[in-house]
Amino acid sequence: MIVLGIETSCDECAMAILQDGKKVLSSVVASQVHVHSPYYGVVPELASRTHLQWILPVYREVLQKAGISPADLTGIAATNRPGLLGALLVGFTFGKALSYALDIPLVAVDHVRAHLYAPHIERDILYPYIGLLVSGGHTLLAIVRDFDQLEVIGSTIDDACGEAFDKVAKFYQLGFPGGVAIDKLSHEGDPEAFKFPDPSLHKGHHRYDISYSGLKTAVINQLEQFRNPGHEPTLANIAASFQKAAIDFLLKRLFAAVEDFSLHRIVVGGGVAANSYLRKTLSARTDLEVIFPSMELCTDNAIMVAGLGSELLHRGIRTPLSETAFARVPEFKRVYK
Repeated sequence: MIVLGIETSCDECAMAILQDGKKVLSSVVASQVHVHSPYYGVVPELASRTHLQWILPVYREVLQKAGISPADLTGIAATNRPGLLGALLVGFTFGKALSYALDIPLVAVDHVRAHLYAPHIERDILYPYIGLLVSGGHTLLAIVRDFDQLEVIGSTIDDACGEAFDKVAKFYQLGFPGGVAIDKLSHEGDPEAFKFPDPSLHKGHHRYDISYSGLKTAVINQLEQFRNPGHEPTLANIAASFQKAAIDFLLKRLFAAVEDFSLHRIVVGGGVAANSYLRKTLSARTDLEVIFPSMELCTDNAIMVAGLGSELLHRGIRTPLSETAFARVPEFKRVYK
């Protein structure tokens, strides 16, 4: 089975070709960072217009790198949710057109599930495990029982983790993407310079949920209230302290879930999975089996889409050409402890 994956949920125009769900024949990621950098964030209309310009050249390049022709493809996997609607429609419509023209099956892929599936492409992972998805648009904790069985136990109730990084970076003009800029600058700062409060959301069903709006407000508007004596409010100190607080908030909920569900295998996915502090802190827990994707598979890519799509196609799942794209995260089964 040779599957073409298509990913255009945000600002990456990506395609990849996988053989039998594991062997990567080619992968192309056309980044729009230079398009959106002047705005310190992704501009949806610019993203969709750029996808329109790039989608065909990326398709031609991914075929050329794989050394195959369109006739060699046996399936199409295209992201259709969640994300920026205009951007999603470009890639998903292209995938539908290819499916029709080549007379091969199409399967729609959920971007969230694809991120959590990404590490499976590089190694065999046993189920069940706790899935930690941390990206620019989504942050959630889930019990993953199979590649298509995901039970959400916690999420952010406002900004996603990566979104909070971007907004803090934008305010202090640190650069875009914010997560990369803050992570790099944090190595020059003191993570103990500021002590930001942990939001109290543990009442009722919020034991594993997290809010980043309060942290973002503290860093941007109330910085001096949380500065530890003897520490200077340098940009490096702000970056280091913010990063530590943002990741520690998340890990506190993750470690609570580990104890409550007695699951000691953790799989991490999403762009923030590349964060050095997150990787270092989780890897220090020798009592846990922690699995990260390679850096290439952390940020948005089409390898993960083709991989998950291959699983779905292998099970006989097909998506009709009448299907469309959806901006919002689908309703997942939610469980509580």
